[in-house]
Amino acid sequence: MMNFANMMKQAQEMQKKLQEVQKEFASKEYSAETGNGAVKVTCDGQGRFKSIKIGAEAINPENPSSVDVETLETLEDLISTALAQVTKQSKQEFETKVKQITGGIHIPGLF
Repeated sequence: MMNFANMMKQAQEMQKKLQEVQKEFASKEYSAETGNGAVKVTCDGQGRFKSIKIGAEAINPENPSSVDVETLETLEDLISTALAQVTKQSKQEFETKVKQITGGIHIPGLF
């Protein structure tokens, strides 16, 4: 049986490691591209949206009025898909790292 002092020490070490992981992931960036690079979305390592870049091939900058509703809907789908992919990627990597530290124990407030 583990004594209380050892349990507290382990909990403090785990908390420190989790804080380090959160800091590490806050500084990471993830990007996803769709439409052969027409749309690029970037978020941080905690899944927060940071930016979106739309290439000239996605919209006709020379004649914006030539872009029809179907084109706009396609562009919206491309943006939504990229956001979903990058959010999933960063969340999965973060959860994997946290599980390595916690040994699979779920700690409320981390996810």
